[in-house]
Amino acid sequence: MDDPTVNWSKERYDEIESKMVPFLKLSGYNVKKDVRFLPISGLLGTNMKTRMGKAICPWWNGPCLFEALDAIEVPLRDPKGPFRMPIIDKFKDMGTVVMGKVESGSVTEGDSLLVMPNKTMVKVLAVYCDENKVRCAGPGENVRVRLSGIDDEDILSGFVLSSVARPITAVTEFDAQLQILELLDNAIFTAGYKAVLHIHAVVEECEIVQLLQQIDPKTRKPMKKKVLFVKNGAIVVCRVQVNNLICIEKFSDFAQLGRFTLRTEGKTVAVGKVMELPLGYNS
Repeated sequence: MDDPTVNWSKERYDEIESKMVPFLKLSGYNVKKDVRFLPISGLLGTNMKTRMGKAICPWWNGPCLFEALDAIEVPLRDPKGPFRMPIIDKFKDMGTVVMGKVESGSVTEGDSLLVMPNKTMVKVLAVYCDENKVRCAGPGENVRVRLSGIDDEDILSGFVLSSVARPITAVTEFDAQLQILELLDNAIFTAGYKAVLHIHAVVEECEIVQLLQQIDPKTRKPMKKKVLFVKNGAIVVCRVQVNNLICIEKFSDFAQLGRFTLRTEGKTVAVGKVMELPLGYNS
């Protein structure tokens, strides 16, 4: 907004907002509830920490960025729910140490847990937040957990440290609702389409094995006609298959572990959420 060619122009601001709103709606956002637009200068810091003066932008009466961030309601996470911690990294240090963010439940020194999807029982030797050893950690905290019972070579990024009583599900296929953003070279999206799946810490090659139904973007209801392929901007329910077991949850049960993106050649072509897990798959 501070660029000399823009100079905090309300016309330019309104133009950007008018172009972004339809895209965000197609991507599944509730624009009135979940999206806030405000003018800032990232390079100069204008309207970020403190509100800018009328001399800079006379038409803006809203908050600065920090005020807008402070007003956001943080999603509730269940400290008493089943333990879930996607593993983003691991290393060896007087045992095996795994790193990640606690998404649900809590972890305490002495706990017995499962590393999924390989179903290895482990014991928690120590828990660290930053550089400090702590007795326990809860949802939203980034932690390092020292484990016994497993070698670091048997752990990959995307594995999940999970409670024993209610372990996370491991699957090789699932049904998902996808919002197609922009396919490369205006390709069509059909059964056989291959991409790279990114879901929590998992990065895995995948294939669309079946298109189940197309969703009307205006009514958000299934369309009656049989769907063989879709193009940019479509919403479609499909079956996704991966080669190796991955740990995921239904979006309706656990949003953090049920939302994902599909990427091709480094470009995001679709965003999606896990709708159903196959019957019979169990941890």
